[in-house]
Amino acid sequence: MGVMVPSTETTFLPWPRIALFVLFFTSPAGWAAEDPAHEELRQLRTNVVEAIRSGDIERQLDYVHTNVVITWQNGEVVRGHAKLREFYERLGEKAFQGYKTPPTPAELTILYGDDTGVSFGDSVAEYTLFGRRYEFNNRWTATLVKENGKWTLASYHVSLDALNNPLINAAKKSLFVAASIAGVIGLFLGVVIGRSLAKAQRPSST
Repeated sequence: MGVMVPSTETTFLPWPRIALFVLFFTSPAGWAAEDPAHEELRQLRTNVVEAIRSGDIERQLDYVHTNVVITWQNGEVVRGHAKLREFYERLGEKAFQGYKTPPTPAELTILYGDDTGVSFGDSVAEYTLFGRRYEFNNRWTATLVKENGKWTLASYHVSLDALNNPLINAAKKSLFVAASIAGVIGLFLGVVIGRSLAKAQRPSST
């Protein structure tokens, strides 16, 4: 019976082949080419944010479709350039204080053909309302269309948490304070009325 002798031959993994595979798929040459529309849409976002920060409504409208539909945090819906302009004028220039975090997409715009895209993400906007400053953590969804070689914002829906936002929290705090004050007043009146009744029921000493 023969004796099994360990082989002295070394088995090598195909490292050159693996290295080539890794290099290919982790380098730009190995990536799928990104649709040029994404870079155009990034530029649109930059232009819109800069226009909003500048407070120039006419410049903002240049990047918005003439038939745009926008739903705001308060549920108000505006359609078209004229209504959007009216909304900004009614809101007032001092209400919007800027972005703490500008609208940031959660991922690349979802493209539908060559002329339509849907984007979504979040932002943190600062407002001055009722004499106080608030930060709104928003969620937003935008529809973008390309006409005559130019991307514009066709629809925009922005919302905040209905159960946990600065206005609701302020209202809750006000109700708590009001309830506390009412409770103290009620307790004080109860003591005063109780003493008065006790004094009225006390038998006269004469």
